[in-house]
Amino acid sequence: MNKLGLAAAAAFAVLTCSSMTAFADEHPYSEGAVVNVSFIRTVDGKFDDYMKWISTTWKQEEEAAKKAGYILSYQVLAVEPRHPDDPDVVLTITYKNWAALDGALAKGDAIAKQIEGSVAAANQAQSERNKIRRVLGSQTMQVLELK
Repeated sequence: MNKLGLAAAAAFAVLTCSSMTAFADEHPYSEGAVVNVSFIRTVDGKFDDYMKWISTTWKQEEEAAKKAGYILSYQVLAVEPRHPDDPDVVLTITYKNWAALDGALAKGDAIAKQIEGSVAAANQAQSERNKIRRVLGSQTMQVLELK
């Protein structure tokens, strides 16, 4: 009887410890969408020119990407710059997950051909935009959904 009680207590201890370990291994969050944020500074006096491009070509490209299922959403944010090297426009694009970025170059080329006629035309247009804005950089990050 004593051996049986000891075995039961040991089994209970193992079961309790393993369930505590499983609980401790759970994260207090789950992985959510992936967001790319681009920081843009327009040339003085060219904000409206840049916003015209954003509201036409860029918007058409993002809507095509959304319709194709490549992205979930996009946003344009106006920012109050505090220094000459701060952005005044922030562009965000939200993807379902990291895997949605697989093949991004080919997907982008297909959309560029659809909206701008060719990749060469899109590249030329990008070169022209450098006269009215400067890309300060971008970051890609993942949303952590808290449980």
